[in-house]
Amino acid sequence: MSAGGTEGLHEKAKGLDIMVPRDVLSLLSSGQQEAAQTVNAAHDAIAAASALAADAIAAGCKLVYAGAGSSGLMAMADALELPGTYGIDREQIAILFAGGASNLSDMPGAPEDDVEQAKVDAAIIGAGDCVVAITASGSTPYALAVVEAARINGAKIVAVANNENAKIFDVADVAILLRTPPEFVSGSTRMGAGTAQKIALNMFSTLMAIRLGHVHDGYMVNLRADNKKLVERAARIVSGVTGVDINEAGRLVEKASGSVKIAILLAAGAKTKNSAETILETSGHNVRRALQMISE
Repeated sequence: MSAGGTEGLHEKAKGLDIMVPRDVLSLLSSGQQEAAQTVNAAHDAIAAASALAADAIAAGCKLVYAGAGSSGLMAMADALELPGTYGIDREQIAILFAGGASNLSDMPGAPEDDVEQAKVDAAIIGAGDCVVAITASGSTPYALAVVEAARINGAKIVAVANNENAKIFDVADVAILLRTPPEFVSGSTRMGAGTAQKIALNMFSTLMAIRLGHVHDGYMVNLRADNKKLVERAARIVSGVTGVDINEAGRLVEKASGSVKIAILLAAGAKTKNSAETILETSGHNVRRALQMISE
């Protein structure tokens, strides 16, 4: 039986196992770079997906990532960093990984076929949620079962896959096709396909955060400062946005109980923490709009 797409054999892979290491690495590197370029064709779809996710988070609903194997790991990597980086409530981020956390130790393949468990896992998905399902082939049973259940529950569906005409696209509100070439190790989608998925997911969640007002210029103004490094970063952000010196910025971050946005508004002229909170709420938690309100 012939195979194509993510199961195909790369035309330059013949003799890969007898090449000198430098030539092998050159091919593997070029394969990763070629895969990364495929994201460029998906910009419109990624933008549309980020709008669905931002709407869900803004409405108090959940952003749910779902996947199995390598694709599930890419989903997990993106999801786990959102609360710390952008201050999104951890209760609004969910990860459905085939086999659960216990599957992370040796990554057996069987859970990706477990449709019944997928239905059980998908019970947390409700109306208004946004589900991002990632599957290189586009036909992973676990991911398909999650999105089918999510659709019934009234959620919006974003599907990410690396094969054209992927089955999962049939039930998606937004389809993100990452048309990566065959892997140099056939079927090892942790390589090129995974690289393209990681880039696309990082772009998706960053644009979502921008839409939510959690990025100002190049600063993550809604970060959760819960260690020494991040407290120092919070002060640098306040200083960078407002021009106050770093010591004053640190004092304002402390006065704002760790909120970078509130500290920025205090530095910009808000009289009290309470008044800064009111301005921020009125602005829709958008720092640029809030700063404009203060200047006016």
